Amino acid sequence: MTLSHTGAALLVFALACTAVVFMRHRALKSLAFTAWVFTFVAASMFWPPAFGTWLGYDLKNLVAPLVQIIMFGMGTKLSLADFARVFVMPRPVFIGLGLHYTVMPLAGFAIARGFRFPPEVAAGVILVGSVSSGAASNLMTYLARGNVALAVTITACSTLVSPLMTPWLMQRLAGQMVPIDFLAMVLEIFNIVIVPVVAGLIANRILYGSRACFNRGLPLGAMAAAGLLLATGAALLPGAPLGRLATLQAGATVGLGLIALVALTKLCVSVLARQPGNWMDRVLPLVSMAGICLIVAIITARSRERLLTVGAALLVAAMLHNAIGYLFGYWLARAVRLDEITCRTIALEVGMQNGGLASGLALGVLKSADAALAPAIFGPWMNISGSILASWWRRRPVPGSVADPAPARL
Repeated sequence: MTLSHTGAALLVFALACTAVVFMRHRALKSLAFTAWVFTFVAASMFWPPAFGTWLGYDLKNLVAPLVQIIMFGMGTKLSLADFARVFVMPRPVFIGLGLHYTVMPLAGFAIARGFRFPPEVAAGVILVGSVSSGAASNLMTYLARGNVALAVTITACSTLVSPLMTPWLMQRLAGQMVPIDFLAMVLEIFNIVIVPVVAGLIANRILYGSRACFNRGLPLGAMAAAGLLLATGAALLPGAPLGRLATLQAGATVGLGLIALVALTKLCVSVLARQPGNWMDRVLPLVSMAGICLIVAIITARSRERLLTVGAALLVAAMLHNAIGYLFGYWLARAVRLDEITCRTIALEVGMQNGGLASGLALGVLKSADAALAPAIFGPWMNISGSILASWWRRRPVPGSVADPAPARL
C-alpha cells in the first residue's frame, strides 16, 4: 500500500469512527458490521504483522475456535422444533435445500472456471458455494418480512447435512484443482459446526427452559461445574488413542466450556442479580461480529499480496455468485408455484452462505490462506446485498400477508 503510516492510521481511524456512528444510528445500524469489516481489512492490509503472531502464537489457530463460537451462538437460537418443522412444511424445505446445494456449488464452479482463478483461489470460490446457508439469512428474512420459521428450518437442515454434502461437492467440483481429503473435511465440519451447534441447543434449553432446574441457583451452579469439568477432560484427553476422531476434541472443549459459561452467567445475572432479560441475544451478535472481523483480518494479512492481484476480480465474482443465488432461488421457487413470501425466503436462503465455515475449512482442511480469500470477501458482500434486498422487499409487502405466526428467535 502506498499510503504513509500516518495516512494509513487516519484512514483506519476514520473507518472505525464510521462503524461506531453506524452502530448508534437506527437507519444505518444494519451497515455497522460491514463498516467494521472494512476497518479490519484496511488494518490488516496496512499492517499484516499485527494479525500474524502475538507473543509467538500464530493467530491462524484462532480461526477454528472463533467459528465454533459463532456456530454455538447459532445453536442457541435453535431448538428441536426447528428441525422437526421439516415434517410440517416438507415441500418448501426440500426445495430450498435442493436449490441451495445445486445452484450455489455449480455457480461457484462456473465462476471459478470463467475467471480463471489460480487453483487454490478457485477452490475457495467453490467452497463458498458448497457450504451450508448462513445464520445471517434468518435475520435478512425477518427484515424482509419473509417466513422466518421456514428460513430457520432450512438453515438448520442445511447445517445438519453439511458434513456429507460439502465434502462430496468439493471432491466432485474442486478435486482436480486441489487435493480434497473427504474424511478430514467431514470430521472438521463436525468439529467446527455440528458439535458447537449441539452445544448451543443444550445452552438454548438452559437459557429459555421453563423447568425449575433452569431457573434456580443450585442446579445452574451444578451445570456450570459439570460443563467446566467435562471441558477440561475433553481438552486433556490424549489424542493418540482416538486417531482421526481427535479432531473433535477442540469442538467438544469449546462447546462444553461455553455451556458452562452460559449456565454460570445465567446464575449470576438472572438468579443472583435478579436481572431477567434476553442478555444473550444482546451479547452473541457482538461476539459473532467481532469474531468474523478478526477472521477476515487474519486471512487478509496472510494473503495480502494475492489479494492485491485478484481482489477486484474476487469482488466481482462475489457479486455475481450472490446475485445468481438470489435470482435462481427466487425464480425457480416461483416456477414450482410456491407463494411469494416463500419464494423470497428461499431466495435469501439460497443466496447467503456460511462464510465462517468456509474460512475454517479453507485453513483447517485445505491448509491454504489463498483458498480462504473468497470466503473473506464473499461473506461481507452477502451481508451488504442481503440487507439491500431485505430492505427492498420490506418496502414492498405481499398484499394480504400476515406476520409469521411463530417467528423463531433471531
